[in-house]
Amino acid sequence: MSTAKTRILIVDDEEIVRESLAGWLEQDGYTVATAADGFEAIAQLKDHEWSIMLLDMKMPGMDGLTVLEQSKTIQPATTVVIMTAYATVETAVNAIKRGAYDYLVKPCDPEELSLMIQKIVREHDLVRENETLRRALKRDYKFRDMVSKSAVMREVFQLAKTAARSQSTILVLGESGTGKELLSRAIHAESPRAEGPFVAISCSALTETLLESELFGHEKGAFTGAVVRRRGTFEAAHGGTLFLDEIGDISPKLQLDLLRVLEERKFCRVGGTDPITVDVRIIAATNRDLKKAVAEGVFRDDLFYRLNVIPITLPPLRDRREDIPLLVEHFVERLAIEMKRPVEGVSREAMATLMSWEFRGNVRELRNIVERAMVCASGAVLQLDDFKLGDNPSVPVKVAPASLEEAERRHIVAILDQTEGNVSQAARILEIDRVTLYNKIRKYSLRAPETTK
Repeated sequence: MSTAKTRILIVDDEEIVRESLAGWLEQDGYTVATAADGFEAIAQLKDHEWSIMLLDMKMPGMDGLTVLEQSKTIQPATTVVIMTAYATVETAVNAIKRGAYDYLVKPCDPEELSLMIQKIVREHDLVRENETLRRALKRDYKFRDMVSKSAVMREVFQLAKTAARSQSTILVLGESGTGKELLSRAIHAESPRAEGPFVAISCSALTETLLESELFGHEKGAFTGAVVRRRGTFEAAHGGTLFLDEIGDISPKLQLDLLRVLEERKFCRVGGTDPITVDVRIIAATNRDLKKAVAEGVFRDDLFYRLNVIPITLPPLRDRREDIPLLVEHFVERLAIEMKRPVEGVSREAMATLMSWEFRGNVRELRNIVERAMVCASGAVLQLDDFKLGDNPSVPVKVAPASLEEAERRHIVAILDQTEGNVSQAARILEIDRVTLYNKIRKYSLRAPETTK
């Protein structure tokens, strides 16, 4: 939002305060109006929309806290900053508990006021960007539970939708974490078999004997421990879709067994002789290069051709970085509901770092990182520190160039970390007094360490 579109209401019973604050903010390019008391402020809130309200705590007739409470009903989106000449921790906590964004000590420092307003405007912009992304998610970029705006993924979605309408076997290829099972579930949901079961099994998680029993079932007494007859996943998926994950890991014997089922649509349970006919659509997936495995003689070429009727390749996240903001917003929106956390978005600094990350675990890794950040976060906007990304051995993190203000904030954080939160020691290193350092800690909304002295 441009500064001229940012509307600020100043509420104070002292005319000189109203005029001086209005003059400073108008010089910064904001649209400003004033109110001399709480009653006039309420009238202004009912008549016009305001981005920010600077509200005096002590006023005759109706005090600031009362105006604050009423403003949350009239215009809940307005950001309220309390001004007080009687600053105490109790006063600040009470105001923030009732919905204030922050507070300023009178007489207000023009630089501190300007920086706080800039910070609020940036957060307003971020909220609007997130809302734009939400609308885009709902409108243009979804295929069931998958989201993307990259050209390559749009082609994947289109191919998947076309393939879903057929009965053909599908082979989904891609690195671990790219969403192969999620895409397979979406294909099933879009297919004529959507009312039937979707059964998934990981071929790499079981030994050959156990996998054979899981796929085809077994008869009572077929082997030690087979005390009852048991249906396999092929029978369980009858009328629906069977998803065979990590198909590249199955043994030569099971490759042959699976080939026969694909050709005949019949099989026998382990230890049984009666053929069982099933109506199952197969979707197989692997992160291996099956063509190479065929060339090396470790995967049957006839099975490969049976599986590779409609191949769909999911690209790694590093090849579609333009999807990262969309995916982050998607995860934040869903996790906020699941975790009951009032998180609305991600700071620009954090997003810039995420955009440069390697993501060897692809979309799965990104989701885990966002979930961890939401657990650690204390505010409505996820900050870079909330992500705790650590080291990236392969790709250096390239954070967007920092402003002078941001450089100062980072330097103060580094020195406080170095001194383990000892403010006196940090102030000596920074060559400033403790009061100035405390003011900067408050200015940059830094979390005061428990060991602060």
